Amino acid sequence: MNINSQNQPVTSNILRIISVKGLKQKVVAQKAGYSSQQFSDMLNGRKIIRPLDTRAIAIALEVDANELFKVSGQEEKEANTM
Repeated sequence: MNINSQNQPVTSNILRIISVKGLKQKVVAQKAGYSSQQFSDMLNGRKIIRPLDTRAIAIALEVDANELFKVSGQEEKEANTM
């Protein structure tokens, strides 16, 4: 198992949320307490995203940490059950 597969779907969700909110990766990195390089390493599979990292990133993104673990299509399923 490589780092990229371990970081999924968290990486995809982080990138999606950054895009939807119109944020800059550098700003999110700083808010989460990481350098731009450290954050880039996480997003590009050069560093494992640990549970403590997901909490800091979720706070920086102003989302619930569970948002980072959703799998593709899960949002639509949840919306349809309400």
